[in-house]
Amino acid sequence: MIKINGTTIEMTRGDTLKTYLTLTDAEGNDYVPGQNDRIRFAMKKTYNDAEPLIIKEISTEDLLLVLNPEDTKPLPAPASYVYDIELTYSNGDVDTFIDKAKLKLTEEVY
Repeated sequence: MIKINGTTIEMTRGDTLKTYLTLTDAEGNDYVPGQNDRIRFAMKKTYNDAEPLIIKEISTEDLLLVLNPEDTKPLPAPASYVYDIELTYSNGDVDTFIDKAKLKLTEEVY
C-alpha cells in the first residue's frame, strides 16, 4: 500500500515506492535539471539525528525516486520518519525544494 498526499508518503515496510518528481522555478515554470545538477532524497527518524537512515540519488534524467524493499525492510514500523529532497546545482548552490516532509511506514503481515 502506497499513498501520497502532498509531501506525505504512507507505505508498507518492504514495499517498492516509485514516484516521479516535478521541479518548477520561482515563476512556476517547469525546471529541467542540467547535466551536472544532482538531486538527493534523505530520510531520518527525527531532524536531530546525526545520520540519515536512507539516502537516495534521484536521476536528473527521469526524476524518478525509488525506494526498494531493502531500504525500508529493516526499519521499525509502524513509525513516522522525516525526509527532504534537495537539488544541488552544477555551480554548488543547494535548493531544498521539499523539506519537513513525512514518511509513514506501516507494518507488513509477512
